[in-house]
Amino acid sequence: MLAHIFKYIGYPILPIGKMHGHHGSRGGYCCDMRGMLSFQILWLLSRKPMHGEEIAEEIEKRRGSKPKAGTIYPALKELSENGLIEGSREGKKVVYSITPTGRYGVKRAAMHFYRSFGDIFESERVQS
Repeated sequence: MLAHIFKYIGYPILPIGKMHGHHGSRGGYCCDMRGMLSFQILWLLSRKPMHGEEIAEEIEKRRGSKPKAGTIYPALKELSENGLIEGSREGKKVVYSITPTGRYGVKRAAMHFYRSFGDIFESERVQS
């Protein structure tokens, strides 16, 4: 189940090239958000049902750039095919909600994420 949640979708973060004068092959970015889109979608839907555009806008608030429809909708389709979310038509929009399986999956994924990275965030919070 975690494999369906942590799907590979690259997203670069932290533009370091311009800040420090370095220019790498990735355009001066460090650390990409590989596999985090599906997890983030599930986490958002665990808070409330949303349509695709609303999901993209919420992700934009957190990442600083809005994912394109060609990124969001394939992820939603795969999450739906795996039984983690379901969509219901409301007018012209499809509103997605998390299923019990998706809720269990995002909880397990969050625990896995915290085990893997929790100490990094704790260390950064203490240093800030």
